[in-house]
Amino acid sequence: MLKNRVLGWVGSLAVLAGILAVSIPAAAAQERLRLSCSAQIYTAFVKEAIDSFSKENGIEVEPYVASSVSAVYRLMNDFSDFACTSRALYRRHRDYGYVQIPFCRDPLAIVTRTECNVDHLTEGELRAIFSGDITNWKELGGADLPITVVVPGKETAANKNFRQQVMKHENMKYDFMTYQSTMALEALRYFPCGTISFISRGAAVKYKDIKALKIDGRSPQDEDYPYYQVFYFISKGEPAGWVRKFIDFSMSADGQAIMKKNGMLPVVK
Repeated sequence: MLKNRVLGWVGSLAVLAGILAVSIPAAAAQERLRLSCSAQIYTAFVKEAIDSFSKENGIEVEPYVASSVSAVYRLMNDFSDFACTSRALYRRHRDYGYVQIPFCRDPLAIVTRTECNVDHLTEGELRAIFSGDITNWKELGGADLPITVVVPGKETAANKNFRQQVMKHENMKYDFMTYQSTMALEALRYFPCGTISFISRGAAVKYKDIKALKIDGRSPQDEDYPYYQVFYFISKGEPAGWVRKFIDFSMSADGQAIMKKNGMLPVVK
């Protein structure tokens, strides 16, 4: 009798385990959204957007922070449901059915520590710093202090956008290169005060001990500031389901408020 009861309990537990094995993953799959995201976009926008979106919808968004190239690669290999990048897709990717949706323009800021007594540069001076032709702040009217050049990694969109827009594809000379783009901000905070770098203004505004320089008299807040990055959502085919809802939230009034607070310009269709 006892043996039969034990077998009955075992059988019931097996059935229950089978039910849970079927139902729990299916529910979890619906409640979790995987996002591969550029480090710049994550710091400037996505981190706050995820918090607001998740509170509003009860959906867990699982971010993976990487370069824009890595974010797209992860999407293509099914490691994520969608991606955020700081560069447009290559044509071949669009031909394969990947869709890019621009959602904001973000100034590519030239940044130093706040105690640096140089506040503006010409584009020629900026290019001369990053080509190694100007190496001391006194050449720019500042203190007699070596310029320490920090650049985001070669595979980051920040690096590629800067080389295209500022350097016109000329080689850069630098003292330190960071792995992720936003690590340049940490380098500025802890390296000597003569350090200079470049990064998304939306990411930089969160650091009160870092300032953005004017270029040819124009600051990143100005509409005619010369250097911009466009941020994109990337999906396999037209976005649907929770991916679509996250994108719609990002372009809503709440999403745009986050962008504007951090100095970015929403792109609204």
